[in-house]
Amino acid sequence: MNITVCTLNAKYIHTNLAIRYLKSYCEDAYNIRIAEYTIKDPAMNIVSDLYSQKPDVIGFSCYIWNIEETIRIAGMIKKVLPDCTIVFGGPEVTYDVPYWLDRLNDIDFIVIGEGEKTFRMLLDQLSGARDFSNIAGIAYKQDGTHHIHPQTNKLDLRELPSPFRFEEDRDSLSKRITYIETSRGCPFRCQFCLSSIETGVRYFDREKVKDDIRFLMNNGAKTIKFVDRTFNISRSYAMEMFQFLIDEHIPGTVFQFEITGDIMRPEVIQFLNEHAPAGLFRFEIGVQSTNDGVNELVQRKQNWEKLVRTVTMVKDGGKIDQHLDLIAGLPEENYDSFRRTFNDVFALRPEELQLGFLKLLRGTGLRLSAPQYGYEYMDQAPYEMLSNRVLPFEDVIRIKQTEDVLEKYWNDHRTDETIEYITRHLALTPFDFFQDFGAFWEAEGWGRIGHQLEDLFKRLSSFLQAAHPDAAAQVESIMKYDYLRNQRFKPRKPWWRSEEADDRSAVYKQLADHPLIVGESFASLQLREKDLHKHTILEPVTMRKQEDGWVQEDGWLLAYFSPTGAGSSLYFFSRSLTKTI
Repeated sequence: MNITVCTLNAKYIHTNLAIRYLKSYCEDAYNIRIAEYTIKDPAMNIVSDLYSQKPDVIGFSCYIWNIEETIRIAGMIKKVLPDCTIVFGGPEVTYDVPYWLDRLNDIDFIVIGEGEKTFRMLLDQLSGARDFSNIAGIAYKQDGTHHIHPQTNKLDLRELPSPFRFEEDRDSLSKRITYIETSRGCPFRCQFCLSSIETGVRYFDREKVKDDIRFLMNNGAKTIKFVDRTFNISRSYAMEMFQFLIDEHIPGTVFQFEITGDIMRPEVIQFLNEHAPAGLFRFEIGVQSTNDGVNELVQRKQNWEKLVRTVTMVKDGGKIDQHLDLIAGLPEENYDSFRRTFNDVFALRPEELQLGFLKLLRGTGLRLSAPQYGYEYMDQAPYEMLSNRVLPFEDVIRIKQTEDVLEKYWNDHRTDETIEYITRHLALTPFDFFQDFGAFWEAEGWGRIGHQLEDLFKRLSSFLQAAHPDAAAQVESIMKYDYLRNQRFKPRKPWWRSEEADDRSAVYKQLADHPLIVGESFASLQLREKDLHKHTILEPVTMRKQEDGWVQEDGWLLAYFSPTGAGSSLYFFSRSLTKTI
């Protein structure tokens, strides 16, 4: 048989681990091709590529982000390859199986849950006696009748073959994210998460995992993301893996983990702060809500004080970037409660703060109890909540406006100094700034048009002129600092309107003759006047950056851009210095 295992990823840089496990588990007996696409690829292109291989069996890996596109692809395939057996598997079709059997008329089989062994048993029957009655973990419809065979026993993960040794993957390892798992299952019971349905945590063979990581690094993998639901549930295991990665990593490789922040022991963080190279690790921490009552309703155990301790220690260490997650729309979390949650977490200043919205996933306890809380949600994937009894849709819209500008202005780190100043000195709270700016953004219609980097600064300036006119000039000086410090080359057309050209020329002459006005570091560059015009930008500002923040002072901001493209060096000097020469 000619077999293809296939999925539609959200982005090209993603890779699918599930279909690689299917191939590795079956490849000793079957010819299996991996086919990966994205949800943005034209359906006809995908179908044409699959058709060209003339597969006898296609197995699709299905998730909330690709299920509708996958159904459309499968329907087209069935029309042009009517004899091809189409199999769906993955978390999206594992739950509410009768619904899927009724809806998916073009699908021959559904693999329920952990798929490696089930898929192989199915292939054995498809190529042999075609008796599917004794295969655990499949569902199919025959003569209008549902046949659903639940899974019986879990796999021994220590025996699974490696999914990383395929020759066809090697060329792309450096260009895409590699996902790896060292365990399956989760000890927690958060009712919005599919992991709450399984019981127990099972581990892969540690030495095999280490060998896989060595192989991946030696073959160019740059970003390796662990998909374990709670990587640090076992302190001894996490410490062993951290030590291994510190000892054997290849410079340039980054490892990402999902950790539970409040169970991370201080001595583990101290070890990482002392021994981990900067940038080697990245932590993703699900906070979701800081409201204890809300967490109790979804059976989520979280010690906020210990979580704060963990995040603060990691941040103070300066070695590990942190990505913190929030979920808007949890039971009994109204707008004001979520506002407090946001401000609690933003106060920790994580490198990235992800604001997501509750999804009522099939199979989860929260979906089953949705009527209790008055949830309205999307009928099709991703099943995102639209409202509940304490959070009307108009408040959901307001939080979405917040999410949009948070992503653009905080998570991208283009305006760190500016946002820090605004949230500390101008806005009532950080959430109020992001929400007010998001509402302004929407009212101006900017969400319906594209933007370049310069547009982001112009639009923030417009908001400040409207919301904080008395402070707009001061903040604009900080925005200039942010803009210039993030440029590799001298920008041809900065976002602001330059004035005082005559003054600027006079200052350049003074700097060429008296470079110590700016300081010894600048003087060591030994720039002539024509070099100053060619490689620097000089702008009047009203704010000066100090170690403990910004203070008002009239001066000049000078940005020098290295001809090699190494970035900018910024200098501030008082206007009074140039006037006394």
